Amino acid sequence: MLTHLSLRLRIFLFFALLALGGAALLTAGLVIGYIRLGEDHALSAFITAGAVGVFAIIGLSAWVWTKFDEYVARPLEALAADMRARAHADVDEAINPAHARYLGDLAPAAAAVAAHLTETRNAMALAVGRETARLGLEKQRLETLLAEIPDGVIFCTPDHKIALYNGQMRDLFAGDEGLGLNRPLGQLLRMAPLREAYARLAQAKTDQGTDLLVTTRAGGRLFEARMRLFWLEGQETHQPAYLLCLQDRSADLALHGTREALFAELIETLEAALPDLQPSPTRDVLAAKLDKVKTQKAQTDTKWWPLETLELVDITTALSTRLAAKDITLAYGDLPHLRLRADGFALSRLLERLCLSWIGSGASHLSFTAKPDADRAQITLRADADAPNPTRLTQWLEAPLITGVSGFSGGDVLRSHGAEIRGNGQEITLMLSCADAPLTAARLIQYDFDLLQNTIPAELSEAPLKNLSFVVFDTETTGLNPQVDEICQIAALRIVNGKIVDSERFDTLVNPARHIPAASTAVHHITNDMVQDAPSVLEALTRFHRFADGAVLIAHNAPFDMAFLQRREGAIGARFDQPILDTVLCSAILFGQSAEHTLDALCARLSITIPETARHTALGDTFGTAQAFVKMLPMLEAADIHNLGQLIAAFDRHARLLRHLN
Repeated sequence: MLTHLSLRLRIFLFFALLALGGAALLTAGLVIGYIRLGEDHALSAFITAGAVGVFAIIGLSAWVWTKFDEYVARPLEALAADMRARAHADVDEAINPAHARYLGDLAPAAAAVAAHLTETRNAMALAVGRETARLGLEKQRLETLLAEIPDGVIFCTPDHKIALYNGQMRDLFAGDEGLGLNRPLGQLLRMAPLREAYARLAQAKTDQGTDLLVTTRAGGRLFEARMRLFWLEGQETHQPAYLLCLQDRSADLALHGTREALFAELIETLEAALPDLQPSPTRDVLAAKLDKVKTQKAQTDTKWWPLETLELVDITTALSTRLAAKDITLAYGDLPHLRLRADGFALSRLLERLCLSWIGSGASHLSFTAKPDADRAQITLRADADAPNPTRLTQWLEAPLITGVSGFSGGDVLRSHGAEIRGNGQEITLMLSCADAPLTAARLIQYDFDLLQNTIPAELSEAPLKNLSFVVFDTETTGLNPQVDEICQIAALRIVNGKIVDSERFDTLVNPARHIPAASTAVHHITNDMVQDAPSVLEALTRFHRFADGAVLIAHNAPFDMAFLQRREGAIGARFDQPILDTVLCSAILFGQSAEHTLDALCARLSITIPETARHTALGDTFGTAQAFVKMLPMLEAADIHNLGQLIAAFDRHARLLRHLN
């Protein structure tokens, strides 16, 4: 109720109330005493005593309030103002405790808090300055690397405006005023293929990129492009930005196209001439050679043309969307899961042209079906009108698919895809090559420029732990005896500069060349059938040695796993002679030997969760061990263990713990 009043005023009101209350109580007491006494001649004495008492109470209260105001209220207000200034006005001077010397420990405590705040602010400013300088240097390095990439690189906002481009992009569009920051990409390139690819990737919300062909707005040059969307956590826009890498393939593709046309013309000429030749061994050899060349040529017709790997549903989605914009409905049911090697934009434009031309010839209802046919996909368009005859179909295919862009007709699309087309009854059938490889994974860039600052001393034991490279590994085995049992799975992760490099992992099943007991399978779920075609122990350990070479090895209960590795050193012709660390001993150093040091207990202690399905798998346990070690690194430094030599020395004090476990 009185919080809007100042502290001093509230204290004054408190003492005023105390004085008035005391005076009132004294007066009431005297009145009651006089009444009980019942003698009239004593009234003057009671009045005199009451007046003296009231004035004494008021005077004493006023004097105490004055001293309280001087020694408590005003110093508190001054102290609060001093702390507020240091909290919000960047005042660095220390608080003078003499101003509040009567407040006991409050003044020194406030001075300590203010001093700590100043130190923290200065340390933060220094850290921010260092981090800003580091980020500036990292930015400069990235800019330098980006400038040296041979492809043109351009980064665009969701509304297709340029936010970044490199020198190669400037060279590709030399003299084109359309290139510039915050300029529309459509001033440089024809956007239809880009918008279609962007919509497809955005709808799938995938980290995978896609390859496509685009043409320039001016000059009609043909670029091979790689698009990748950036889905960033916490981004402010609903749609992602994207990166384009461009290569000018105009001259290259023109050369390939010319050679392809000459090759095709030669084959057609020979095919036409063969029937007129007299039967002879030479004619038979020529005919056989021609058949062989045609067969091999058909297998490579599309290999030289830059095509992307697409799902069939991507083609149908693009086609139905384009037709719907023209109020045409395309019916299609459940389609088979097929991957095509195709230029998505060109193929959808070709199919759109066929549908529109057919509608213009009297068709009204269109449907789309597809089915696999060996290594090809058979795409069928059906309508309620007769399919065009070969002459009419050729006319449809020779017309440009985009107004004003010559050299981009349906026939060009067929040739670049090595496709076949025919009309029959009320169907138009298109045969396309299926992709023989999975969808291209997202292209990874892994970097850590802090490594440029790290120097490992010649004496490895003096190297700071955070500067070392580690390989954390785990094995699953057929049993618990390294002398007779064998490895059936091994996995590893790399830790560089104190961070797990998730993209650098080693994980393989191993054929132990012996039966896996049911008891072991119940633990790690690896069966004999699973390892039947897996690499042998020697092959797996040779690969693992190459993966771990030069790094410090880490395992949970390392002696057990190392016994299986060292047993095969002679057979693989290499030794695992690098330093070996054990997270069991790290746990004992930090949490004491009396604590539980199983991997489950350690992960629970450090708030690490290994999914139940991954527990007791080599890779799952490796992830848990790696995360635990990364979390323990700063704890080891806080325990005054800064380098490898100090950690190994600390291990020696806890060696009996491993002897107990094994």
